[in-house]
Amino acid sequence: MNKQSPDKFTSTISKPDDFMTFWRNVEEEASKVPPDFQVEYSFSHSSNDVDVYHVFYTSLDWVKVSGWYCVPKQKREETPAILLLPGYNMDPPIPKLWARRGYCSFTAAPRGKIWSTDQFNPGYPGLLTHNIVDKHTYSYRGFYADTWRAFDFLSSRDEVNPERIGVTGNSQGGGLTITTAAMRPQVRAASVGVPYLCGFMDSIRLTSTYPYQEISDYLDLFPDRTESVENTLAYFDGINFAESITCPIIVNAGLQDNVCPPETAYVLFRALGSTNKLLYAYDGHGHDGGSLTHASIVEKFFYTHLMCP
Repeated sequence: MNKQSPDKFTSTISKPDDFMTFWRNVEEEASKVPPDFQVEYSFSHSSNDVDVYHVFYTSLDWVKVSGWYCVPKQKREETPAILLLPGYNMDPPIPKLWARRGYCSFTAAPRGKIWSTDQFNPGYPGLLTHNIVDKHTYSYRGFYADTWRAFDFLSSRDEVNPERIGVTGNSQGGGLTITTAAMRPQVRAASVGVPYLCGFMDSIRLTSTYPYQEISDYLDLFPDRTESVENTLAYFDGINFAESITCPIIVNAGLQDNVCPPETAYVLFRALGSTNKLLYAYDGHGHDGGSLTHASIVEKFFYTHLMCP
């Protein structure tokens, strides 16, 4: 492992032969649960330029999750849209900024976030290792399905152009952007910041910070479960989803990031199936991933791929 040259890092990640079969089966099971999208106007959060709605929907295992949906008052007939996916221990903010830029915007709150804790609440820390020895009950199985259904919500809206939906997020949101773009080929463009959920087993060897440290702590308690943990995580690793992504995509990483090691961002980038991809590596930056500089790049990227004719 060469910490000075993360672009030279060689991953230990392997992809199960039945990877896509597993996820097609999850999708088939989720399709049997009607989403029952419920959209409630929020007078207290709306403003003179943005309408804000609280959205609830039902996902895999009949878990009811939620999100915030913002619609610009000055919108096109079929408006481009942005799906924003949350970090590990954050509840999603109301995405008014993107609405003010002219997009319908939705932030998802997958299971375990504020509105679904009565049904599913492994905690933070806790989510990363919940049922980690069984791919059929591992926490992120439902968590991923929740974010994919969030994309389906945007696609279902009359005011949204379903051919112009982008996805973005940082850290866990970056990892969820990868899985969503892989499983929803309708995604027009994706921006991935300091991606988490990519290179799980590599990361616990490269860093001793949380959340990945949760896995190390778990294996310290149950060393005999190492093989089972590795087998489960192979199905959930964003690197194994990456080759299915064909849309334009940008990735940014901080070269001194000790939360999501930059080595894994390089491995992810190389694995991406898209021919239109760019990696922005910010020296001197940690888990912020050069956000102050990179924010304008993300804004221009989505304008180019979603707004332009």
